Amino acid sequence: MNRNRHTEKTEPRLMDMAAMNELLMPNRNTGDEHFFLNDEIGILHGNPKLFRLVIQQNAPFVINDHRLGFALRGEGITNLNLVDRQIRAGMIAYFSPGTIINPISYSEDFEIFGIALFPGFTLPLPPEHISPAFNGQVRDFLLPVADSDLQIARSILEALWQVVHQPDYPRTVASSLVAALMHHYNELYRSSSEHRMDVKSHEQTIFDRFIQLVNQHCHEQHQIGYYADRICLTERYLSTIIRQTSGVTAKEWIDRALITRIKVELVHTNKSIARIADDLHFPNPSFFCKYFKRIVGMTPGDYRMR
Repeated sequence: MNRNRHTEKTEPRLMDMAAMNELLMPNRNTGDEHFFLNDEIGILHGNPKLFRLVIQQNAPFVINDHRLGFALRGEGITNLNLVDRQIRAGMIAYFSPGTIINPISYSEDFEIFGIALFPGFTLPLPPEHISPAFNGQVRDFLLPVADSDLQIARSILEALWQVVHQPDYPRTVASSLVAALMHHYNELYRSSSEHRMDVKSHEQTIFDRFIQLVNQHCHEQHQIGYYADRICLTERYLSTIIRQTSGVTAKEWIDRALITRIKVELVHTNKSIARIADDLHFPNPSFFCKYFKRIVGMTPGDYRMR
């Protein structure tokens, strides 16, 4: 597999519609049969070259859209929202807005078929009717599914691929196909969740809840005590469970999430360092700079200049 591990000092990048357009448009003449892109929908249909073009950019990536797809062939390992995850042929995937993606390794033949629903695309269901898998409760999921279920997903995406290539394509038809795909994924997620709840250990359940809370609140809550209170455990017991389950301390998980958030602020905003420190609830800019340098190895100002 091609190793693509990025160090802690690598700058994050917002991989939104504009960034995707910048990367893929130079390949328009040779890649039209493999990707579609407008301000509403992006579709990548196979072609390992185009996939590698995206993931070989500086990582981690931060996305601001919904992404659904599946692996056609090959395999890879990606860090999603602080957790290393394996994806291989026969698995479906969903990434929510705000997901942080850091590719680690992938096989040369790795291909995907997937869509990005950019902010310009109106979700096909009103908020109160959006499926549980897509209403904000879940940040990401990767699931192995039966061949028949994968074929249903592929048939829906193939139909969508045909629709968007029609002149002035009917958006109501495209929206209906997206709704069908989301409902299909939601059913697969629900079924998998029910099965996992039957077999998941108590410790794994605590770890999953902890990571979810860290992703949601690291920008304002830096201490283990907050997360222990939310899970109704003592700090000591929570710390023990997290270390035993993941091999990493609870404090390190919090630091990883917070540092990633700081990097995004430094690279993708024009906020002053003092403003970032205040927004992320540090007591003062001096403490903020010392914290960042201790973990990353350089000051926030030096990191921003790089």
